[in-house]
Amino acid sequence: MATPMTVRHISRCIIKPKCLPEESKQIYHLNPWDISLLSVHYIQAGLLFPKPTPVSINQEDHRHGIPAIIDQLKDSLSRTLVHFIPLTGRFITQKSNNPHSYSISVDCRDAPGAEFIHAVADLKIADVLSPIDVPPIVHSFFAFNGVVNHDGHTMPLLAVQVTELLDGIFMGCSFNHAIGDGASFWHFINTWSELCREKVKDKRISLPPIILERWFPNGHGPIVNLPFSDHSEFIIEGYNPPKLRERFFHFSAQTMARLKAKANAECNITTISSLQALSALLWRATTQARRLDVNQTTNCTFVISNRPRLNPPLSPNYFGTAIQAVSGTTTVGELLSRGLGWAALILHQAVARHTDSVVREQMEANMVAPFIYYLRESFDPCSVMVASSPRFDMYGNDFGWGEPMAVRCGPANKFGGMVFAHPGKEGGGSVDLEVCLPPEEMGALESIEEFMEAVSPLIPLSHSTTKIHQSALP
Repeated sequence: MATPMTVRHISRCIIKPKCLPEESKQIYHLNPWDISLLSVHYIQAGLLFPKPTPVSINQEDHRHGIPAIIDQLKDSLSRTLVHFIPLTGRFITQKSNNPHSYSISVDCRDAPGAEFIHAVADLKIADVLSPIDVPPIVHSFFAFNGVVNHDGHTMPLLAVQVTELLDGIFMGCSFNHAIGDGASFWHFINTWSELCREKVKDKRISLPPIILERWFPNGHGPIVNLPFSDHSEFIIEGYNPPKLRERFFHFSAQTMARLKAKANAECNITTISSLQALSALLWRATTQARRLDVNQTTNCTFVISNRPRLNPPLSPNYFGTAIQAVSGTTTVGELLSRGLGWAALILHQAVARHTDSVVREQMEANMVAPFIYYLRESFDPCSVMVASSPRFDMYGNDFGWGEPMAVRCGPANKFGGMVFAHPGKEGGGSVDLEVCLPPEEMGALESIEEFMEAVSPLIPLSHSTTKIHQSALP
């Protein structure tokens, strides 16, 4: 009998910023967007690289291979954290009874740091990428599985696990979602890879994050007084998702353009985006696979950024949580009896309605009565939710030994109908969807011709376009 694949932790340590900037001396107050995510999981996403050929990268001690990579990652992470100082802090709750007050902030004083784990696994890249479904072992490439963001009171707000495979390296990051959203997550990873790749100790980073304060509407903040007396009133732990299959579906740039053109032509407009058209296709196919009653209500929800929707817009470099959920809603009968364009238009209109005035009204309401997301409530067996974005720069993260081969997510925030949208490896507008469904629903989805005809083959491992810089190989 074959030995089960396992991940073994070799070492763990705390990484602190190389130096303490002025920002480390202050407290950052959470706004309602941050607070809304305290009861859900950390963001978990990671990058898979081929293992470089052993060449010395540290001329001072002539270390080679993985030890040199680990040292290089630790040093560059320490330099990166100087620019992202909230990730080195911990949450603090300040409360009193007379008068009542209850607020949560990020305390960056003394910068307690981020966790760094070195692990090994006796498996190959093919063991990760060849199966049709994401293999369960991938979950072990991440720290803090099952941890909710509120646990950042006692746990690091960032944990990095570098897992050495027989022929590859997986870098998995667990990032407190109340500190930042997907845009902030990839901003951090992009900066870390830049500093690691270029190895210039005092290099100025390309896109400095804006972290000095959280956004509040005029006349509000910076402290949100929560209507609670104890965290047990708004933190629900122990969420156990149903058994899921997690599968990546690839859509080429040509397919994306075709879906967008088809959806717009059916509605006689030009404003439906390619992601809205693709999401409509998946929504219809998933609903058909579930064999729901025609009168059942179904939603397709987008997790979208508020940054460009404010007037004036928030900077793309705003570091924090700036997301909200918007939904298109209809009945199963209507969704399946109409065409792709009709479903895509519902989604387009839901996004278009999320304007500056709507964002501000919701924020002001949440200042008085904070909204908290709960995974148990997010799980709707009749709907789908699309998170992440194909616009995030995932494949540009070269840490000095080449481009990543693949992106994979951990088990965090997954339930039946959860979908993560990623850019395709070849770029050009291609998209990968990581779809999470119960096994029987995934099997039925795989038999929906309209959907599967749009799916393109993934690039074979032997034909990977990953580029390795020979001069920088550890």
